[in-house]
Amino acid sequence: MKKAIYLLLFSAFFESASGQSSDSLLVHRAALDYLEGFYEGDTLKLQRSLSPDLHKYGYYKSKSGEYEGDRMSYEQAIDFAKKVLEKKRFPKADAPKEVYVLEVQDQIACAKVVAWWGMDFLLLARHDGAWRIEQVIWQGPLPTVKR
Repeated sequence: MKKAIYLLLFSAFFESASGQSSDSLLVHRAALDYLEGFYEGDTLKLQRSLSPDLHKYGYYKSKSGEYEGDRMSYEQAIDFAKKVLEKKRFPKADAPKEVYVLEVQDQIACAKVVAWWGMDFLLLARHDGAWRIEQVIWQGPLPTVKR
């Protein structure tokens, strides 16, 4: 009897977790496509992961050491990737490339990406079964402290 109860509980847990984990994997894939799209100059990965209504805004340090803001649209993201590929401006082999899925709901998700330029927080939404990045807010450069 104990075996049957454990099996039932394990089965219920697995079914519950597997639904969430498949969405978590899809969100992770979208975030990784975003990161690799910029790293590799791969416009197909960006087109697959970004919403055409993308709103990306970030903060970088200017030469004076003050933070300044910069906006990037979907079209600008695609153009940026094209230039990376054309000019072969790929990041160093040891550049950070980390993706963390923070939360996945039925229709929305949140992920964090750590890249050579800094840290991005991604807000995603499900569109026709596919996860697309709707909004990004980022800050660079990365802190020099070890994590």
